[in-house]
Amino acid sequence: MGSKCQTKYPIVLVHGAGLRDRFLMLFSYWGRIPSALKKEGAVVYYGRQDCWASVETNAEFLSRRIDEILLETGGEKVNVVAHSKGGLDSRMAASSFGCGDKIASITTIATPHRGSKTMDKLLAIPKPFWKAAAFVVNVAARLMGDKRPDFLKTCAALSTDYMRKFNEQNSDVPGIYYQSFACVMSRPLSDIIESVAYLVVKRVEGDNDGLVTVESAKWGSDFHIVRSNSYRGISHIDAIDFRRRRLSRKTGPNVSDIRDVYVDIVSGLKERGL
Repeated sequence: MGSKCQTKYPIVLVHGAGLRDRFLMLFSYWGRIPSALKKEGAVVYYGRQDCWASVETNAEFLSRRIDEILLETGGEKVNVVAHSKGGLDSRMAASSFGCGDKIASITTIATPHRGSKTMDKLLAIPKPFWKAAAFVVNVAARLMGDKRPDFLKTCAALSTDYMRKFNEQNSDVPGIYYQSFACVMSRPLSDIIESVAYLVVKRVEGDNDGLVTVESAKWGSDFHIVRSNSYRGISHIDAIDFRRRRLSRKTGPNVSDIRDVYVDIVSGLKERGL
């Protein structure tokens, strides 16, 4: 075992919307990433929040979850590494639910900190459609283990208006190191699963990973765009090792395996004494 990721405080991986940390003990949201971190000495925990609950509901849950982790480890703080909506859950937990002094850092990956203009347009679709979609998604979410799914409220939280108010009400907590990462697909067929969404978001907002734009992902003291050594770029689900394989066989100045990005993130936290 290495020591590159042996941070002072444990790592808490906080997932985004759509899937839980682990579904039926078969599918891990984070793919091979936790194993790569542990191999380099990291102590890894999971958020375990609902996959379709509102930001407020998940933020409250995360604040309690962090208390549990600190009680188990006997530590003072944790380092949060969050993907997508999980970054919003984590920021609100720190700013509005009293656990800011228990978090050393918040790293967000493909998190829509400024909302989505595309979602603004989608929310204009007639309410019957949204209610029908919400019924289906909420039922599925409960089957996956969610206690308080709220598909409508979760989607509304991705609007630019909601995020403007969110950012005003959840300013960064002094003492927490905030950094963010964005990914970019190079073309629609870079990821067939997110090809349609990529095209729509690209037309409405610009460069994106199939869901979140580069501009919306920007937050904190340091910001990085993660680039691939392949022609594909990196999609929203590539960012969590969805396919459990390298992004490219090519080597070069950029990323060939998404696991390397997480190892670099955590080793960077170690270098900061976190």
